[in-house]
Amino acid sequence: MWETKINPYKVTELRCKNTTYLGIGAINKIKDVLNELKKRDISRVLLVTGKSSYKISGTWNVVKPALESEGFEYSIYDRVGPNPTVDMIDEGAKIGREMGAQAVIGIGGGSPIDTAKGVAILLEYTDKTGRDLYEQKFTPEKAVPIIAVNLTHGTGTEVDRFAVATIPEKNHKPAIAYDCIYPMYAIDDPQLTTKLNRTQTIAVTVDALNHITEAATTLTASPYSILTAKETVRLIVRYLPAALNEPDNLIARYYLLYASALAGISFDNGLLHLTHALEHPLSAVKPEIYHGLGLGALLPSVIKAIYPAAAEKLAEVYSPMVPGLKGIPGEAGYIANKVEEWLFTVGCTQKLSDFGFAKQDIPNLVKLAKTTPSLDGLLALSPVPATEEIIAKIYEESLRPLNR
Repeated sequence: MWETKINPYKVTELRCKNTTYLGIGAINKIKDVLNELKKRDISRVLLVTGKSSYKISGTWNVVKPALESEGFEYSIYDRVGPNPTVDMIDEGAKIGREMGAQAVIGIGGGSPIDTAKGVAILLEYTDKTGRDLYEQKFTPEKAVPIIAVNLTHGTGTEVDRFAVATIPEKNHKPAIAYDCIYPMYAIDDPQLTTKLNRTQTIAVTVDALNHITEAATTLTASPYSILTAKETVRLIVRYLPAALNEPDNLIARYYLLYASALAGISFDNGLLHLTHALEHPLSAVKPEIYHGLGLGALLPSVIKAIYPAAAEKLAEVYSPMVPGLKGIPGEAGYIANKVEEWLFTVGCTQKLSDFGFAKQDIPNLVKLAKTTPSLDGLLALSPVPATEEIIAKIYEESLRPLNR
């Protein structure tokens, strides 16, 4: 395979809307990034991160000395948790405003980097709150510069203009998408992902798999989103088992990071539809659910629902996982079962009933999918009409494995 001829220690640049440094040792590029900030007369930064991953991963051992040697003032907001809330954005913004932060460095997976994006907006719009932002009470056109140091291989948030946060009192988990929150620079260093535990490794990778399934089949899909989707599937099928068997396998982590970035680019272009619109209510109601595992529970039924309308695309995209597909509508049940089998082989085995949902919860989940701000935009891009009946059927089929 050609991948074996690539030197993962050679840090390369992925030029998307931003510049992402990909490769083993890419974290050392943080000095170059800080020098670019200094050229813009930026000397005060806020770091947004979780409670411990920025230290456990080894990131802080490089970032802290770089900040100090380059003469940066900094404060840290380290209270971001899984499925972050608008309150966390407000807390981070308060710290940033108090210290006069001119840029934000998000360190972590999707939760810290998405929170950093929200904070970066509020540092420009000092009279606004996280709720104002996610209830879409204003349309931001600017944010302070964002640097993303990525510690997972799933969300793609380091290369895209999306962010997510929960409004807890409403069980709403909206998404936002604005050009002003593309990170200026991002760092994808495989060394920083080796401390992900088995469940995290599975969850973040399944997130990327869902990104491309949707991006390749939305009403706005393009050859670009479809091409990047197929390569993402190929890389995940090849390298996720290796990462699970050998967590320190830097080649596997390198290509999963690359797959995640490709998936981020794919849905930044093709956008998303059913699976994400239906998962957000799940992890809004039960924040303890890993976003990627919620998506994994829904994915087989979503594929079954959309395959007749997107058979040729999905047959092509999923050929590395389910070879021999002909791209005809009658294969919908077959591919759905095969994808679920693959998910189970890599440890993504939980269905909605395992998360504590039952049939009586479905009407509320359907309501949340239909009424949460921004999710209507995703549902409108589905290749099949996202009726309440279709949504309810997907939720019901996802309560348990399809073959039961």
